[in-house]
Amino acid sequence: MARRTKAEAEATREALLDAAEEVFFDHGVARTSLEQIARHAGMTRGALYWHFKNKADLFMALIERVRMPFEELVDTLHHPHLLDDPLEALRVAFDNGFIRLEQPSSHRVHAILLHRCEFFSDINPLEMQNRLAEECHIEICQQLQRAHELGQLRADLTPETAALMLQATLGGLFHDWLRDPERYSIRERGEELLGTLLRMMRR
Repeated sequence: MARRTKAEAEATREALLDAAEEVFFDHGVARTSLEQIARHAGMTRGALYWHFKNKADLFMALIERVRMPFEELVDTLHHPHLLDDPLEALRVAFDNGFIRLEQPSSHRVHAILLHRCEFFSDINPLEMQNRLAEECHIEICQQLQRAHELGQLRADLTPETAALMLQATLGGLFHDWLRDPERYSIRERGEELLGTLLRMMRR
């Protein structure tokens, strides 16, 4: 019985996060009230406050749902069959990331963070964006350093410069796609651009 109650509580929490994602995307974070989110989820404000202290707490939980797949991408980079080819590991991780970005939930949360979230309470969207970018940069640098040590990186290219090139391409592609996701598939264009760039980096 306890297990069922725990499962039901988790389902309620996820339903509230789904509702917040939809309402934040439609109206922006600052202009959305907790009452609106609870009503959209078909629940009471009491149910919402059972799971989240305030709007900032709810927003952070929403970001964590997107951030968690990043851990899976890190696992991809360290998969045993890719350890001897870090450039290929990066290509596979990027491709998996693009596939996730095209999923509606991931797309909406990233759009909320970049375009529909103003400074409020103790939430600093710019700081959060920078933290996610830094986590990505560290992993990319580690893989490129390993490629350098294995003699797989071009001799005239340092791991630091290569990481900046990759991240600049990723950032530009990501922001451009979020402005109008219907224009092209980020998965297809990302595979083409990042795949080409990684091949150019290989010795």
